Amino acid sequence: MAANTFSFPANLLRYSQSFDAKRSSAPSFLPSSSMFGNKLLIRPQLNSSRFVTKYHRSSATATVSFSLPTTVKPETASPDKIPKWSARAIRSFAMAELEARKLKYPNTGTEAFLMGILVEGTSTTAKFLRANGITLFKVREETLNLLGKSDLFFFSPERPPLTEQAQRALDWAFNEKLKSGESGEITTNHLLLGIWSEKESAGHKILATLGFNDEKAKEIAKSVSSRSYDC
Repeated sequence: MAANTFSFPANLLRYSQSFDAKRSSAPSFLPSSSMFGNKLLIRPQLNSSRFVTKYHRSSATATVSFSLPTTVKPETASPDKIPKWSARAIRSFAMAELEARKLKYPNTGTEAFLMGILVEGTSTTAKFLRANGITLFKVREETLNLLGKSDLFFFSPERPPLTEQAQRALDWAFNEKLKSGESGEITTNHLLLGIWSEKESAGHKILATLGFNDEKAKEIAKSVSSRSYDC
C-alpha cells in the first residue's frame, strides 16, 4: 500500500520561511525562556542605541547613593574642604536601609546603622565589633528584643526615613570630622561613634548590652585619629 503523503500549501510554506528568517535576526539578548521567580526587563536609554538591563529578584534590594543625608551646612568651609563619606560608610548606610526593610520597620534607626556596618563587614569597625563578640546575629536578636517585631502585613518604604536619633548620629559623625580639620574621609568608625553618642538610641542600648563601653569607644576614637581612610 502506498504511503500517505502530505504537502504544505505554498502560501503557508512562504509564511513559515518568513517567520524563521525574522526569528533568526532577533537580538541575542532577548530571553528565550522564562525564569522562575525573576524578571528581565530591557529598555533603551534615551539618546542611545544601547540597552540597559535591570534584574529584579523577589528579595529586597538596596539602593546605593554617593553621599549620606546630613543636615549640617558647613558655610565657612570651602567645597574642597568638606569631608566626604567613605565607600564603606556609604555601603553600610545602604545595608542599614535594607535591614530596616527586612524587619519591616517604618524608619531607619541607629540599630539599623549598626546592622549595616556588620552586613557590609569589610571595615575595621566591623572587624573590631566582631572581635569583641558583637555579631550581626546578636544585634538582630537584641533589636527584636528591644523594638519588637513589625506587623506582618506592614511593608516598609523603599527608603525608610531616618529617625531623629539616626539623623543626629550622622550629623555628629560629619561634625566631628569637620572639627578635626584633618584630611581624609568620614569612616564607619565615625558612624559607630555617632551611634554611641546617642545615649537613648536603640543602637547605643544594643551596643551596651553586648559589652561595648566607653573604653572601647576610646579605642575606636584612637583609630579614627590614626587613619584618614576606611580600610
